[in-house]
This record gives sequence, C-alpha cells and structure tokens, in this order.
Amino acid sequence: MNLNNDMPIAKERIVHLLELYSSREATDAEEQELFQWLNENDNQHTVSEHIHQLIQQFDRKELIPSVDWESLYQEILKKTYTKDIEPVVSRRMLWPRIAVAASIILILGIGVFYLLTSESSKPQIAAIDKQPELPVQNDIQPGTNGAILTLANGRKIVLDTAGNDTLVTQGGIKLLNHNGQLSYNHIPSVPSEEVLYNIMTTTRGRQYQLLLLDGTRVWLNASSSIKYPTTFTGKERTVEITGEAYFEVAHNASKPFNVVVNGMNIHVLGTHFNVNAYDDETTTRTTLLEGSVRVTKDNLSTMLVPGQQAQMNKKGELKVFNDADLQEVVAWKDGLFVMKKADIGSIMRQIARWYDVEIVYQGSIPPGRISGDIPRNMNLSEVLEVLELSGVHFTIEGKKVIVKP
Repeated sequence: MNLNNDMPIAKERIVHLLELYSSREATDAEEQELFQWLNENDNQHTVSEHIHQLIQQFDRKELIPSVDWESLYQEILKKTYTKDIEPVVSRRMLWPRIAVAASIILILGIGVFYLLTSESSKPQIAAIDKQPELPVQNDIQPGTNGAILTLANGRKIVLDTAGNDTLVTQGGIKLLNHNGQLSYNHIPSVPSEEVLYNIMTTTRGRQYQLLLLDGTRVWLNASSSIKYPTTFTGKERTVEITGEAYFEVAHNASKPFNVVVNGMNIHVLGTHFNVNAYDDETTTRTTLLEGSVRVTKDNLSTMLVPGQQAQMNKKGELKVFNDADLQEVVAWKDGLFVMKKADIGSIMRQIARWYDVEIVYQGSIPPGRISGDIPRNMNLSEVLEVLELSGVHFTIEGKKVIVKP
C-alpha cells in the first residue's frame, strides 16, 4: 500500500477500525484491513510523515472515546511486526492521553512526546527510531518507600529499615510498620488518653503512608512531613503538614478534621483532598476530590466543592479555580508523573524531589510546555530520555542534572 499524497488514508477510517478492534466489535474483514495497513507500511519515515499530516489536521478538542490503549497496543504487538520493525515504547510505557493519531504512531513503534509551545496552537511531534541500548554511566534509581518517625520523646526510627513489625507502644497505642505504611492501633483494655505528638518526615526520594488512629489515611510525598497526635481527644482532630500530602479523612461529624499548612487551615468532616505546599512552589494548592472542605487564611475563607482548587500565594492571597485536573494532582500517589501543558521548571522540581538531585540550568529555563505521562518507577536516565523528545537536553553529573536548551 502506498502512503504518498495520491492515496491518502482517511483518519476517520483508522480511528473507526481501532475503536472497533479495541471494543472487540471488529469483523474479520475489518480486523484484516487494520493489520494489513499496519504490516504493509514498513517505511517508518514515510509512515511518520503521513501520520504527522493527520496530526496537523486533527482537532485537538476532539478526543476519542475511552480506550485501554496499553492493552490494545500489547495485543497489536502480538499480531504485527512480521518484518524488522521493533517497538520503542514497549519499554518506556509512555501513554499520553492525546488524539488518536498519536496513538497510531505508538502502535507503529515510534516513541512519541508532545511539546506544546506558546508560539503555535498545533502540537509539534518528535519521533525517534529504535537505537541500540547503551550502558548509562551516570544513572539514578527512582525514589521508594521510606520515612523517619520522630516520637514524642525525641527518638527517631527509620521506617524503611525498621522491618514489618510492631515498632513501639505509646500508652494504649501500638505502632505497626508494614509494607510502606505506619498504622496506629488501640491495645485492648489499655487506656490511651495521653496525647503524644509524633512527626513523620520523608526526605527527597522517599514517600510513605500513614493510617491514623481514627481511620484517616495519609499519603506523604517526597520531602514532606506531618505532625499528628497518637490519639485524638477534644472536639477536633488537627494535624500539621509541610510539602505534599493526600488525605482520605474518616468521617466524624462530631469531631472535624483540620490540616494546618503555611498559616492556612483546611477544615473537613470526611473527604478526599490533596495539599501541595512545597516552599519552592509559588502557591499552596488545596484540591478537593470528594466531599467538602473549608479553606481559611486569616480573615479569608472559602468552601470548596469537588473539582475545585484553592490557591494561596506567598502574599496570603486566596483564589479558587474550577475544573482542576484531578488526575494530574494525585498522579504522584498513583506512581506517575502526569504533565498537562506543564512548564519545564515545574517538571524538574518534581524530578528533583523524587530522584534527590540538584537541577542546574545552563542559561535560563527552556520555554515551552509538555504533556504526557511517565511512570515514577523508571530510572532517571529513562525519564530524561523521554523528556528529551521535547527538544530539551539533559546530562547527569553525579547528583546533578544539567538542563541544556
């Protein structure tokens, strides 16, 4: 089959065939048509040019119905590549939720990433062919579960090396460490009225989970901390955090839950929300996923509904934004870097925290915005390799990442 301009392939037909195949509704003839098109086009350069033309014509606001592209891609791999075409992205597993034309390129075995610049409203695509694997001289493994627990008496326990066992008892409370989570449990028949404050701290390259005595679950991101009582007495439940944390608060109408962060108070009864309060970010962001919360700063107060995000800047000014991207906000908890028109600076700050590296720019921070998903369990060199498809270049020097325009 020829892919020159004399015989264009309608993008609608390709989209239709892929949707039928992914939903298991394709007839034998339609499936044969799809795989014949994929197999007969063994010239990657020609195919890339052709698909690029489709992308230029594609309406970015027009999104395809929900399709499990990863499963579809793996299934297609089993039926195609009868010639010498090897997939690039099977190792990287980069899955941007973008228009179907880019998904077609993924199926054809070409690595894809988008750079959304301010100079053009159309996506620019970068593609690379499969190259021989080369040993990486300087590489850094991804972060992992780990935290330091500081007890009320000042004793410190390194949780990632403490093992899966009961660590200590505090009054009538037993502290159990198990598979990346610290939990607090009542000891039967032992009173636990004494209020002791513990602090869990994660360094760069570490994250941990916490199950409080009331049943509230907390996910603590890298370079963060939470101060909390071993048992909640009185009329309210109050904790203090730095950095970033995701909360699933156990409902208790008679005892509201409060998060104190950067002089701001987040007041809830029972809900799911994320707080990003890193010092190197320009704003403290509270994003609500379920329930309702009230965010208060001095005399300013606002109530959030699901999907809203409250942002407080360094001056203490509070603003509310609707339609927050919830998946992007909590991606860290789910093991992903999710970037949707993210600037290079914000991406590199995430990388610095997770891989415990220093970011050094040669000149100013490169312009442009990037969209895409990258798993957080990849080595640093692999993440940077994918990001380089946007046109920015990186070098790892010890614990430094040099960013080059």
